[in-house]
Amino acid sequence: MAERSTAAVDVADNSGDEPLAAKADEATTDGTAEAQDTTGTKPQDTDGERISTEATLPTPDLHSGHKLARRYRLEECVTRLDGFSSWRAVDEKLRRAVGVHLLPADHPRARSVLAAARSSALLGDPRFVQVLDAVEEDNLVYVVHEWLPDATELTSLLASGPMDAHDAYQLVSQVSQAMAAAHREGLAHLRLTPGAVLRSSTGQYRIRGLAVNAALRGITADGPQRADTEAIGALLYAALTQRWPYETDAYGLPGLPKGVGLIAPDQVRAGVHRGLSELAMRALANDGATASRQEQPCTTPDELAKAVAAMPRIRPPEPTFTAPPEYQRTTYQQGTYGRPPTSPGATQPVIAVPPAPLQSRTGKALKWAVSALLIAALGLGSWQLAETLLDRRNDSGTEDTTQTTPENGDNKPRPAAKPLRIAGATEFMPSGSGISQNDAPMAVDGSSSTAWVTPRYVGYANFGNYSNRREGSGIVVDLGSVRNVTGIKVQMYRSGQKAEVLAAGENASAPSSLSDFSRRLTKLTTTGSDLNERFTEPVRTRYVLIHVTELPSDGSADGYRGGISEISVLG
Repeated sequence: MAERSTAAVDVADNSGDEPLAAKADEATTDGTAEAQDTTGTKPQDTDGERISTEATLPTPDLHSGHKLARRYRLEECVTRLDGFSSWRAVDEKLRRAVGVHLLPADHPRARSVLAAARSSALLGDPRFVQVLDAVEEDNLVYVVHEWLPDATELTSLLASGPMDAHDAYQLVSQVSQAMAAAHREGLAHLRLTPGAVLRSSTGQYRIRGLAVNAALRGITADGPQRADTEAIGALLYAALTQRWPYETDAYGLPGLPKGVGLIAPDQVRAGVHRGLSELAMRALANDGATASRQEQPCTTPDELAKAVAAMPRIRPPEPTFTAPPEYQRTTYQQGTYGRPPTSPGATQPVIAVPPAPLQSRTGKALKWAVSALLIAALGLGSWQLAETLLDRRNDSGTEDTTQTTPENGDNKPRPAAKPLRIAGATEFMPSGSGISQNDAPMAVDGSSSTAWVTPRYVGYANFGNYSNRREGSGIVVDLGSVRNVTGIKVQMYRSGQKAEVLAAGENASAPSSLSDFSRRLTKLTTTGSDLNERFTEPVRTRYVLIHVTELPSDGSADGYRGGISEISVLG
């Protein structure tokens, strides 16, 4: 058990008495996902703040449909508290949803809110929800920020249960690194609650309200780095245990039993990862107290990020695969063409497979003897045919002027390549976590109208620069058995993807890592709409990987997306 300071942490300062039941599928970018309290009487935002007109300061008398700067149309008020209100709005110029914070220009915190918003906008880090505008006009101060409809709040994620070790590791790693970068620029959050953390559909965590949420509520701290570090520790604690690490219930989570103090997560819930449990204690016990198991406390987000990086990597849980259905031959192949199907209850007789003929030593000798006789007969027939042709030319008294082409390897016509039968296609997942693995068969279904498509990644073309996407992604094609591969035809979902084609060795079985595909069939290059290649020599393999390492722009300022529409392997 360890002691820690709670003075610097804003713990459910407005709603600790009433836990939330936030909707798990309606998260937004400003911490204002719609939710309801346990009584179902008044809506609340994700920080648990009641939409009320009983605030100590008057709020601007605005309504849905009001426009700011003849551009931002207010749609729905999600927070009304202490002289400010927060809205979901529409940017009619760019036709996109945005969030807006509003307060009177004479509000005592108006100047600090403007300064915090402008400082946050200058950071430009994609790990934070971006401030788009900060304006004072018509006796109003308003801050416009991103609205991410495809993101889910941590509050909603924790409502369904505690996280597994890998998800909790990703949470503390990404949030601590982001906050360390913010503090290096002199920015603190001071209100880093479960409602302030969002997880996008691609697994990236984004933090909203940097500096702005605290300025709206007048929150300050003597040790901002220590306060944010303890807040990250509380998030990790909640992710591991589904409990808030204080005696007060908050954010839809029950608090710890009264009078027991701070106990380690692995003592609250069985099966908690011990390394993450120690890390949560080191972040929470950061006021000079000795944390669990004699480890030094983490007092800054940078120290916490370094402690996370020093941990052994926690791999994602192994995916559970269902057994594929047994391969069914067609009725023509089974020799039952035209026969009526058997009834479901009828049992099929088991037909013993006869042993392969001529497998004994005598049989092998006979095969060699027959082969030699066939070769001799062919040679004799060819000699007699050539002699007959020469006799005919001599009898006609004409000279043969036809030139024959030498039959060397350079002049032999190459046989026409034909598409090989593809037994299946799976997503290339070197880290164990998939992107759109259920859509992988669409890349080999014979239709270019269907495709395997990646989600939208923000900020970085190399799959969002995530650590579990360092080796990229792609599609692994299974030919069913080792075949001679002479070419590849790939129709890309979008031009501009950086891709290559690799093959596994003949003896490979279920290759999953990049090292398993040791044979390079094409160079790593930026592709157009198609990736087509004929090989100079056949390659014997069963598994072919279309490996994508970088994605093209999706047309927005910082979004990237790619995919594969159709694959054809030639033989």
